Amino acid sequence: MKEDLHLTGNRLNYINAAYEVGYVVFQVPSNILVTKYPAHYYLPAVEIFWGIFTLGTAFVNTYEQLVVMRFFVGLSSTACYIGCLTVISSWYKKNELGRRNALFWCANPLGTMFAGYLQAAAYTNLNGHSGLQGWRWLFIICTVITIPIAFVGFFFFPDTADTTTTRWLSDSEKALAKSRIEADGFMPSKGVNLGLFKRCLKRLDFYIFVPLTVIFFTCLYGYNTPYILWLKSQKKKYSIPMVNNLGTVSSAVGVVTAISVSYYTDITGSRWEAALLAGVVCVFSNIVLAVWKVPYGLHFFSYLALGAAHGIGPLLVTWTGEALADDLETRSIVFAVQNTLGEVAGLVAACISALFLGNAVLIALVQRSRKNRAKGLGTTGIAGEETAVSANDENDLTQKNTLQVAVVANDHSEVK
Repeated sequence: MKEDLHLTGNRLNYINAAYEVGYVVFQVPSNILVTKYPAHYYLPAVEIFWGIFTLGTAFVNTYEQLVVMRFFVGLSSTACYIGCLTVISSWYKKNELGRRNALFWCANPLGTMFAGYLQAAAYTNLNGHSGLQGWRWLFIICTVITIPIAFVGFFFFPDTADTTTTRWLSDSEKALAKSRIEADGFMPSKGVNLGLFKRCLKRLDFYIFVPLTVIFFTCLYGYNTPYILWLKSQKKKYSIPMVNNLGTVSSAVGVVTAISVSYYTDITGSRWEAALLAGVVCVFSNIVLAVWKVPYGLHFFSYLALGAAHGIGPLLVTWTGEALADDLETRSIVFAVQNTLGEVAGLVAACISALFLGNAVLIALVQRSRKNRAKGLGTTGIAGEETAVSANDENDLTQKNTLQVAVVANDHSEVK
C-alpha cells in the first residue's frame, strides 16, 4: 500500500490520525445511543457502514481518498467494542462478568492474529490476481466477512437485559435474566437525560478507573506497532510473511492471560492483584526496551510480556462495571471515556520520542545562541538575526555538540 499510493513523508501519520480522529470523537455519543435505542438495530447498522467504508478502502487510488476512507472507518469502528461491552455488562452477575468480558475481548487479539495470517495469505496467493494488489484483497475479504455477520445481528442481538425484545428468549427467561442481575446489584436503565453527565462526574469511580486505564494503555504502547516495526527491521532474519505471522504472537499471549486471569478473579472476587502484577510486568518490559541494547531473547520477551499484560484490559472493564453496577448509562459513558482516553494515551506515547527530540535540539540551539551572543558572533537564527559566517574553535565544538545531541535524540526516536 505504501508504495502503490506513494505514502511518503508524514502521509502515513496523517492517515492514522484521520482514523483516530473518527474513532475518538464519536465514542461517547455512540455509547449513549447504545443505551437509548435498541442495540440490535444500532450496532449491526454501524457494522454495515464499517464494511462499506472498508470495501471503499480497497479501491482507493490516491492519498486523499485513503484519508477520507480511514476517517469513516474509524468513525464506524466506535460502536462495536464498547457498545457490546455495555450490553454484556447488563446480562451477567459479578462473579460471571470477568470471563464473559474476557471471552468477548479475545475477539480483538484473535481478530488481529487472523488478520495477520490473512494478510500473509493474501500477499502470497492473491497479490496481482484480477489486477489487484494483495492489500486490496485483504480489505475486500474483511468486507465479505463483516456484512453477513452484521445482518445476522439484526435478528439475534439481544439488547440489554431489561429492554430486550428478542424472540429467542421466552418471557420467563427474560424475567429471570433481569431479576438475577438486579439481585446482584445491577440496576435497570435510568434513561438518558440532561442530568446524565452530572451523574457521571459526581461518581468517585470515574476519577479512579479512567486515570488507571489511561496509565495502563500508555504503558502498553510497545506491544503493538513498535513490536511490528522491530520485526520488520530484522530483515535478515524474517521475510514479510514471517513478520506478519510473528506479529500475531503478542496477541496470542494476551488471549491466554485474559482467559486465565478472568477465570481466577471471578472465582476469588478480587481484581486488584492481577492489575498490580500487570503493572509490574509493564514496568519491567518498558525498562528493558528503554535500555534497548539487551540480548535478543530478552528484547523479544519484553514485547511478548507487554502483550501478556494487555490481556488485563478486560479485567479493568469488569472492575469498572462492578463499581458502576447501579447506573447503566453512567457505566456506558465511563466505558467510552476509558476507551477514548486510552486510545489518546497510545497516540501520546507514540509522540513522546519526537517530543524528546524536539526538546533536545531546541536546548542545544538555545545554548549555542547564548554562547555566540556572549562572544559577539550573532545568533544561530533562532531570533531571526544574522548568523556569523566564521566561528572560532570553541563555537565549532559547540556546533558539533549540537549535532551530537540531535543525533542521539533521533536514535532514541527511531528505537522507540
